[in-house]
Amino acid sequence: MTESENCRLLAAYDAQCRDEAEVLSADSYDRSGPLWRAKYGDRGFVTYRSLEGLDGQALDDLIAQTVAFFMADPEIQSFEWKTRGHDLPADLPERLLRHGFQADDVETVMVGEAVLLAQDIELPQGVSVRRIDNVPDPHPELVRAAEAQARAFGFRFGVDDFIRRIEKKPGLVEIWVAEAEGEVICTGRLEVVPNSEFAGLWGGGTVPGWRGRGIYRALTAARAKSALARGLRYLQSDCTEFSRPILEKGGLVPVTTTTPYIWRR
Repeated sequence: MTESENCRLLAAYDAQCRDEAEVLSADSYDRSGPLWRAKYGDRGFVTYRSLEGLDGQALDDLIAQTVAFFMADPEIQSFEWKTRGHDLPADLPERLLRHGFQADDVETVMVGEAVLLAQDIELPQGVSVRRIDNVPDPHPELVRAAEAQARAFGFRFGVDDFIRRIEKKPGLVEIWVAEAEGEVICTGRLEVVPNSEFAGLWGGGTVPGWRGRGIYRALTAARAKSALARGLRYLQSDCTEFSRPILEKGGLVPVTTTTPYIWRR
């Protein structure tokens, strides 16, 4: 991948995957200057397209105003300010830390052509992959998927998150699972970015005992095929060190990093 191609993919990501597209599944959201502020139950979220031109006291004032906004809602226990490694101003992370935020784990933003991931992947015997949000009664299926995602990531994950996303973005969210022996062993979402060429790959995880057998890769390929069937060109994922090698092998490339800065009450 050439540097110019990387720059093209990053420019497409910046133009099509940021701003309001990131908060559509929130319980509520609004805009304050360059920021989009969203609320999901007891959690908040902040994102933006660009902060260029803001620095010094003006940037500190914006951060302080944002903290005050979430602090004023007693239901909000924490909120995330999502940063990207290529963004300006470069000293934003240091300023967030001075305002009481803590940096979470850095993830890699991967972008690439969906067709590169839409391969035929051989599954282990007895394993199948299917979409579950479009069945006549998806709720029991979504409960099983949420339980599997909790086992895969090691923290509680409620079915309400799936339901909210589906209801807030009708027709734009797909939930996929891999199953074996009557058990959900891998989950993942495909989320279409409205009015764009993109879909996001989110929440992909395989339960312990089934990892390293190509199941996540197969689930990713199924989602890529679905994106192509919708006429979409690109896939994007914020990935951990575990999923990055799989996506990179499939043809996605790292274009930047993203670091959540967390404020807690």
